[in-house]
Amino acid sequence: MMHVLLIYDVPHDGTRNKIAELCLDYGLDRIQYSSFSGTLSRTNQEELFQRIKKRLGKRDGDVRLLSICQKDWAQRLEIHNEKNNAAPKVNRIKIA
Repeated sequence: MMHVLLIYDVPHDGTRNKIAELCLDYGLDRIQYSSFSGTLSRTNQEELFQRIKKRLGKRDGDVRLLSICQKDWAQRLEIHNEKNNAAPKVNRIKIA
């Protein structure tokens, strides 16, 4: 299994929503509106990408699936702010 980052820019609302559904179906987590991350085998990466390509068809769009090795994934930096009603804003910084 490899860590992956999938990002896309698809202007057509219906197509964009279907691509998001496909990403969720493959167990990826949404990080932003048009970006997902998670772990996928190479076979599942290729399968997902082919399904996205088919869904996109001839419509405008830019889709990128990046595999990230364990070493590079472990060195990622993240800032994740959460806001909820019970507590003030929490800042989490992940430095591996």
